[in-house]
Amino acid sequence: MGWMFDNVGRLIAWLQKSTDNCVPFTPNDSMALRDTLRPGDVLLVEGKGRISGSIKYLTQSTWSHSALYVGPMVGAATDSEPHVLIEANIDEGVVSAPLSKYLHCQTRICRPVGLSDADCEKVCRHACERIGLGYDLKNVIDLMRYLFPWPLAHRWRHRTIALGSGNASRIICSSLIAQAFDAVRYPILPKITRVDSQTARREVAEIRHPSLYAPRDFDISPYFMVVKPTLARGFNYKDMHWADLPQVHTQASHAPKIDDAIAEGAYV
Repeated sequence: MGWMFDNVGRLIAWLQKSTDNCVPFTPNDSMALRDTLRPGDVLLVEGKGRISGSIKYLTQSTWSHSALYVGPMVGAATDSEPHVLIEANIDEGVVSAPLSKYLHCQTRICRPVGLSDADCEKVCRHACERIGLGYDLKNVIDLMRYLFPWPLAHRWRHRTIALGSGNASRIICSSLIAQAFDAVRYPILPKITRVDSQTARREVAEIRHPSLYAPRDFDISPYFMVVKPTLARGFNYKDMHWADLPQVHTQASHAPKIDDAIAEGAYV
């Protein structure tokens, strides 16, 4: 079966190539993004490749890729820029990357709320220790089948416990991050079961298998907060420069002072 997935991998790598320029709605301010990101944040990316378009369609979401921000990594840099992201790519497997890799893309920051410093360190370390793992092509194929909107897929989805090859040395981007948060029991989209007893009703959370996650799940999770760099740094709509409005330039040195006007008899 290995040769089949190798061939599928080459096909997916071709599909992954960008179909047009990846241009965000608003340009990413590199300083704002760097100042806002914290270790443990999930960075969602809108890819423009053919395979990205398929993932976005099937998940009904803008996001086709996810990476975990871990902060500057010692000994890992590209052109003197430190690597701060851990991600899983089809053509590379699990690797580290600099933030500049996605400055030209539409991105979103999803922050786990209430994650302790100790658990945040464990999440980041868990992801870093997976560098070098391969990409699970079967997982991404199964995930696309799992998300496909047809009746057979719906029935199959209900009895699906896990997706992918089951090979511990292979993983996809969203599963990599889900595993890291599962390591500290931080919820993403757990299955909630209501248990009735004689005394009270309570809700019990059940962890979903990491292979079932897609990038959009961090966006819709009730336990992750969307953080927008423009707002996080302080935003005042009065400072906006609109193209259809004249720019007002106040020059205090040229404006007449009220006291001088009164002295000259302009006011009675």
